[in-house]
Amino acid sequence: MPQTGLPSRASAVIIGGGVVGLSTAYHLARAGVPDVVLVEKGELGSGSSSKAAGGVRAQFSDAVNIELGARSLRAFETFRATFDQEIDLHQVGYLFLLEEPAHVKAFETNIALQNELGVPSRLIEVSEAKALSPLISADGLLAAAYSPTDGHCTPESVVAGYAGAARRAGASLVRHCAVTDIGVSGETITHVLTEQGSIATDTIICAAGAWSRRLGAMVGVDLPVEPLRRQIITTAPVRGLDPHTPFTIDFTTSFYFHVEGQGLLLGMSDPHETPGFRLTESDDWLEGLGAAVERRAPGISEVGLGAGWAGLYEMTPDHNALVGEADGVSRFLYATGFSGHGFLMGPAIGEVMRDLYLGRSPVVDVSPLTADRFACSGLRPELNIV
Repeated sequence: MPQTGLPSRASAVIIGGGVVGLSTAYHLARAGVPDVVLVEKGELGSGSSSKAAGGVRAQFSDAVNIELGARSLRAFETFRATFDQEIDLHQVGYLFLLEEPAHVKAFETNIALQNELGVPSRLIEVSEAKALSPLISADGLLAAAYSPTDGHCTPESVVAGYAGAARRAGASLVRHCAVTDIGVSGETITHVLTEQGSIATDTIICAAGAWSRRLGAMVGVDLPVEPLRRQIITTAPVRGLDPHTPFTIDFTTSFYFHVEGQGLLLGMSDPHETPGFRLTESDDWLEGLGAAVERRAPGISEVGLGAGWAGLYEMTPDHNALVGEADGVSRFLYATGFSGHGFLMGPAIGEVMRDLYLGRSPVVDVSPLTADRFACSGLRPELNIV
């Protein structure tokens, strides 16, 4: 039997209750779309959003990603005033540490594009990087890229802010309501079948992150998204820690850290990780992280470790998101495959999905991100993946 209060009909059903889905629900409802329903298989934000490191930035290598990041940054800056929700935004900057000549050259090109699009990033000397982030070792570094308006905030607070605003605007948010099937008649979507019952609708917006490929397959749409485990760990308090330390990334190894309370949050990709829905913590990863810390920020290795966790990146073949509306079935829209950057792009993506739903030109031209790009040549892999 369906849960009491489960809407029987919706103008649009959004699948996925992370920041991307909730931002979309809010912007649709605020635009006056009636009967917006969001369904989430667990708690709101319990997927990748709650496992994110919280970084927010506009330092990317592709114009679309730069614009999405910059527009979202502006939303984070005004989030407290707009939603009456504190998100602990710290605009301490992002600092990319570079030790290979090819990376320096690539970042010079990226920065020129970012500057054209209004991002105040710049290439800096190693001495300035060391002054900004005193915990690092400068050994082997050639330069660094820095943008002062980047930073980090609290994902759970952003989730709460969008959830509350979406409800106030009239959207229905249904938790513990996994989608089991999608009904299609001919080429038209007719309903969504969930664990709690059926919702009649002609429009679905897939914002299910690492779980999106299965949903796309229900209506014959290929969303090439693979889950990839990423791990994070925190430290004990760090004596003398400068709270203005930027979000610091050793670009060669992907090791990164930022201030978290009185300690640090540490993360790094694992080059040996293979796709899958694993969420257990890996001792091998911890060994690799330790080696990267010892080399690039050796003082951190003397600090005790705290809580850690694993989450899922939603990877695509070129590390760019999938955003658009599918051909062949009406109407299946999607915003997924952000390859680790859905949280930071969520505010702008909500506006984009609103515009796509309403049939108007989106606030950011996301046409290069449609899923059918993989049938063509000339893909543009995103370089700045952390």
